[in-house]
Amino acid sequence: MIVLFIVAVTLLVMGIVILIGKGDNLIAGYNTASEEEKSQYNIKRLRGLIGGLLVVLAPMTALLLVDDTTAAVWSFVSLTFVLSIVVVILANTWAKKKNH
Repeated sequence: MIVLFIVAVTLLVMGIVILIGKGDNLIAGYNTASEEEKSQYNIKRLRGLIGGLLVVLAPMTALLLVDDTTAAVWSFVSLTFVLSIVVVILANTWAKKKNH
């Protein structure tokens, strides 16, 4: 129970830090990319996607504190999987600059 709470709070804090523009180094892949690769992305859109995903996942994780049945866990895993795929697709399309 405590671990889920800590994970939910961590996701929320990381999401907020990314959304306010202070956590670009928390974005996997972006933090290790070369300057040339970084220039291919619209960082504001990328921050919105990744930060938004983390902020959405935080309360979903916290809901598992209330209902930890098998159905709730599988719903959480399924929704997280779908949201992650959508974010990856958008990060490689919508968040990329058009001139590259």
